[in-house]
Amino acid sequence: MTQKRLILSSPLLEIMISRLCQQLIENHQDFAQSVVLGLQPRGIPLAERVVAELRQKTGRQIPLGQLDATFYRDDFRRRDSPIVPNKTNVPFLVENKNVILIDDVVATGRMVRAALDAMTAFGRPARVELLVLIDRRYNRDLPIEPDYVGMKVNTLDTQRVQVEWKEQSFEADRIWLVD
Repeated sequence: MTQKRLILSSPLLEIMISRLCQQLIENHQDFAQSVVLGLQPRGIPLAERVVAELRQKTGRQIPLGQLDATFYRDDFRRRDSPIVPNKTNVPFLVENKNVILIDDVVATGRMVRAALDAMTAFGRPARVELLVLIDRRYNRDLPIEPDYVGMKVNTLDTQRVQVEWKEQSFEADRIWLVD
């Protein structure tokens, strides 16, 4: 039987996103050399919210792209059924830009590694930072650590974190720990 435990919901979730945006503003200031890439599929709603809030707070148009790393995953050819790729839409070069990768949850780090490989098709960035809503501590396979973290959650290998967004037809924004 699947059990779900609520980790976070509105309005604390909005406060967390606002705090992450404040940290980005402190580090990127005018965002003149910065771009945002949301990782498909689950990082897109968070990336869209972050960029909308950054645009509102700074008055700047911050480039936003959608990056799919399906073909760069290390388990791509090891599955019984093929992984269905999502859309990649990066309407800008990342060459010499400060790239902010955004995903909802970081666990093993393998998806971030795949995204780094996929991103190089669009140029060589000056710097790459990682923003995540949830950092699943104690699950890392690779030495990847996010620069911006909404919340750190201790999880078991048998658990997963499920993020629900209103934009995805859920009744409310919620983050669950699922056994």
